[in-house]
Amino acid sequence: MYKRVIQALVFFLLVFLSYNQFSNPYSIENINTISDIQHTMKEKDPLYSELVIKKTAYKIPPQNAVIDKVWKKIPGLNGRVVDVEKSYQKMKKDGVFNKNLLVFNEVKPSITLKDLPPAPIYRGNPNKKMVALMVNVSWGTEYIPEILNILKEHKVKATFFIDGKWAKNNAKYVEMISEQGHAIGNHAYNHPDMARLSEQEINEQIKLTNDTIEAIIGEEPTFFAPPSGSFTEQVVKVVSDYKMQTILWSVDTIDWKNPSVSVMMNRVLSKLHPGATILMHPTEAIVRGLDGLIVAIKKDGYHMGTVKKLLSENRIN
Repeated sequence: MYKRVIQALVFFLLVFLSYNQFSNPYSIENINTISDIQHTMKEKDPLYSELVIKKTAYKIPPQNAVIDKVWKKIPGLNGRVVDVEKSYQKMKKDGVFNKNLLVFNEVKPSITLKDLPPAPIYRGNPNKKMVALMVNVSWGTEYIPEILNILKEHKVKATFFIDGKWAKNNAKYVEMISEQGHAIGNHAYNHPDMARLSEQEINEQIKLTNDTIEAIIGEEPTFFAPPSGSFTEQVVKVVSDYKMQTILWSVDTIDWKNPSVSVMMNRVLSKLHPGATILMHPTEAIVRGLDGLIVAIKKDGYHMGTVKKLLSENRIN
């Protein structure tokens, strides 16, 4: 009843101002006056006042990217603040505060991964309940289609780190992976031990693979996964010179040992954590266990996406 009375008073007041007090109801002065009246009435609404008071309780400050002693580079995370105006518009119909209808704006951190010096990345932000599947590819093609079908069925996007030589010999599979929306990263050209290479050889491995992948899908990779996880500070520095990040993993399926589904799932789920990067390969073990693994990860409340999304500062809605 109170709400209807207020709306009626506002309506008659606007009509009065438009036709009796101003010679031109569409003048800038008139429009500004009407806007001021509407704003004043809104501020007197108990719901609006409640939103202004409670917005502080829902505020989360942004987190800067840092270099951790153990995990090395860790990405930051956007903060969030209540958008009072948009939240009010969603709630005013019922006239009561509803936290489920709150609208938030994200606040970016002042320091991002790009602002930090070169260092490897093992995981995403620990406060972002998301994981990324990393599929390192340097041999074979027989299991690729089945893995893609499983990912498609579950609407999960993974990141495939591909050898340049494998990409050159299997361009159709590279196209297939890209066309299905998965990300493609650099895994060196012919699976060398990167820690044993000279600076020139490191450059050759990175550039040749980037050029090969770009020729197939039209874009260069932005992430590099060193074969067998072998790297040095020089490797990370060279990768950084190409405006790329060096990616390792925090959870390993060890699928190349051909474990049973239960062993592999226990191995992963027992070490699962927010921001996890999960290493796997196109193997029979992954084909047998990937479906159940995805179901179990999602059941634990984790979102799944590419390495790029995992490392972004964007919050999970």
